[in-house]
Amino acid sequence: MKKLFVLLLTLTLIAGCTPKDVPNEPIFTMENYPKVDASLAIHPLVDSIAADFLGIPEYELNFEYTTTRSSEVYHNLIDGKVDVIFAAEISEEDKEYAKDMGVELNIVPATSSAFVFIVNTENPINDLAFDEVQKIYTGEITDWSTVGGKDAPIIAYQRPTGSGSQTAMLSLVMKDKEIMIPPTEQVRGEMGELINAVAEYDNAENAIGYSYFYYVNTMYKKDTIKMLAIDGVKPTIETIKNGEYPIYTNGFIVTRSDADENTKKWVEAVLSERGSKIIENAGYVPVN
Repeated sequence: MKKLFVLLLTLTLIAGCTPKDVPNEPIFTMENYPKVDASLAIHPLVDSIAADFLGIPEYELNFEYTTTRSSEVYHNLIDGKVDVIFAAEISEEDKEYAKDMGVELNIVPATSSAFVFIVNTENPINDLAFDEVQKIYTGEITDWSTVGGKDAPIIAYQRPTGSGSQTAMLSLVMKDKEIMIPPTEQVRGEMGELINAVAEYDNAENAIGYSYFYYVNTMYKKDTIKMLAIDGVKPTIETIKNGEYPIYTNGFIVTRSDADENTKKWVEAVLSERGSKIIENAGYVPVN
């Protein structure tokens, strides 16, 4: 009986080591791990990737990432301060900056994401048509009553130029339509002067803003905010995966064309089946 148990255990272990298994042994050390930067909404994912590839708990990591606009993340790569970035769509301004600096970029989609619109939970609106969103942000629709809500003016917040979400807003939503001048506030500049800056979304009952699904659903999750359905489809992991949600974007892995072999190895690992599992386990949606 003991021999039979050992035989069955051996067969089980052999079956569990099929080529279909995803390897989990460390593939980098702290010494040869590429210097990675990332957009704010992707910070948790790049930490999950690092912990897996290094074979250590996330709390032992001590990496620093850019916490401002995606534009700074791209500049860090273009300027050679980092080896690879995981970021939102590149802006036209950053494309020009790379061209001016004589740097060619390799840009590969790695995650799928929904671009979402958020309002206060007290707002009775739960769904907007895609063209209604466009008209709100061109300034054609200015009152919630026009789209079935309360008789109240719409405060349509925007993000700063160069941020990943603003770039996505222009390319995915506005397209050939001109976005209106955003609400502004007075802030102090570096030299002490007062300047106009884009006002941040403040979750007022008549406000609307936008961001990426993962950021709103996880990093910025609040019980006073809800994501709107667009054209009748609510943004969820399922509707992102099956392509039903209509405003779809990616998270991109970006390297310089002169990336070293170690950086290329990291990119290949993230795009592998192992990388896809990490992406999915971290709550994001892999492209493959």
